[in-house]
This record gives sequence, structure tokens and C-alpha cells, in this order.
Amino acid sequence: MKGIYLINPHWQSGNLSKEESVQLQKQALEAYIEEQNIFPVKLNQWQLNDYYTIPHALLYDLKQHKTDLDILLLYSEKVLKDFIDSYPARWLVLKSFFGEVIFADKQTEEYLEGAG
Repeated sequence: MKGIYLINPHWQSGNLSKEESVQLQKQALEAYIEEQNIFPVKLNQWQLNDYYTIPHALLYDLKQHKTDLDILLLYSEKVLKDFIDSYPARWLVLKSFFGEVIFADKQTEEYLEGAG
């Protein structure tokens, strides 16, 4: 499976700093990617990281490459709440490039519930 993951460097989780929140997102997403054998795709050759941090940039690159991918992976819906609320039409277009959108925090919760 091919996918893209998105990390919001401006989102903060609870009492964590922004840096700690980025690490939380990154660790959870990378663990899920490894566990599910997802191949992270880089659409832009100038992209520094394996992940995106700006939804508008991701949408732009998706339109340029006109590609369909299996998975868009986010830590949680809360991470993109501002984008989703401010740009609902862009969010729908962005999601349309992927077979599914997966939130890693929900996957972790389901795994823990299944184990208990």
C-alpha cells in the first residue's frame, strides 16, 4: 500500500509542548506505517521530510501529480480540525485522492480495546 502522512507542527496535545506533540504524532504514525507495511510516497522531489506539514501543499502536489493513493494517515481528526472547519471543500477534494483516511489514534484505541 502507498500512502502519505501529515503532521501538524502547530497542534498541541494536552500539556505537551509543540515539539513533544510533533514527536507524538511522528512516532504514532511511523509505528502504524511500519506495522501495516505502508510505503510513504514523496510527491515533491524537494520535500525535506517523508511527511507533509501543510495540507494546502499536499493538495497542490496531489493535483500536480494526478495520482491516487491508498491511504492518508493522520494522528487524529483534531490535528486538522482548523483546516477541515476553515476549508471544508478543500478537505473533501484532498480526501478524494485517497482510498481511505486513517487516524492513528483511533487505530491504537481499537488495538488496545481488542487486547483487553
